[in-house]
Amino acid sequence: MTGLLQGILCWIGRVLLSLIFVMSAANKILDFPGTMERMRGEGMLMVAFFLVLAIGFELIGGLSLMLGVKARWGALLLIAFLIPVTLIFHDFWQYEGQERMMQMIHFMKNLSILGALTFVLAMGAGPWTLDSRAARRKHRS
Repeated sequence: MTGLLQGILCWIGRVLLSLIFVMSAANKILDFPGTMERMRGEGMLMVAFFLVLAIGFELIGGLSLMLGVKARWGALLLIAFLIPVTLIFHDFWQYEGQERMMQMIHFMKNLSILGALTFVLAMGAGPWTLDSRAARRKHRS
């Protein structure tokens, strides 16, 4: 695979992977009270604190991944966010019938996203990142 093609594919992959987190954070901000109610419905305590924390993890981690700025740290933030979210909000074993199937699909989707984030954590963000651009500029100086 050529360097150009690899750069393009890594960039597209990072953008697609990060969009779910950036958009989710924006939706949480736009519907803060509704999101707090959903969290309360799951039996969570200190929902305002955890909601602000979730928004921060999703925005910082998502933008970090999207832009390629400390993307491994961004992936780690998103992994730390996604594990408890998956267990709390997609506990399919608590449901029956169609709702069980829907929650299992969301659970498995999150496991797939965790796999992709783990890959970024292990391999890095690829060649087209703001970090690599800054390093090239620094090297030229």
